[in-house]
Amino acid sequence: MDDRDKTDGQKGSGSPEISDAELSGRLHGLGRAIDKVRAERKVDEEEVSLSKDRTSTSAGMTLAFRLGSEFVAGVLVGAGLGWGFDRLLGTSPWGFIVFLLLGFAASILNMMRAAGETGRKTPPEGGA
Repeated sequence: MDDRDKTDGQKGSGSPEISDAELSGRLHGLGRAIDKVRAERKVDEEEVSLSKDRTSTSAGMTLAFRLGSEFVAGVLVGAGLGWGFDRLLGTSPWGFIVFLLLGFAASILNMMRAAGETGRKTPPEGGA
């Protein structure tokens, strides 16, 4: 008799018949292995999400400090220029008031530019 006749009617398979208990054991072992891999991946994904949260928090703080310094610098430069013009020309409060307002407007413009740069995904065309 041929080995092919001993199998369950499949011609040319060459593998012996496997019992249900053995298949059930293999299935449970495979299930445990899959659960183990899923648990490892879940831990890895949690670590990645924590590092992304830290990165986004530090990026937000960096942007806040940058915007704050843009505002303060603009107002201080405007006030300093106004005070200097008042001292040179003798136009007591008017130079200070005008340049303080110009510094305020310039600082708002710089803050809007800085905030707009961070929202951009691609660099502007024609820029260096």
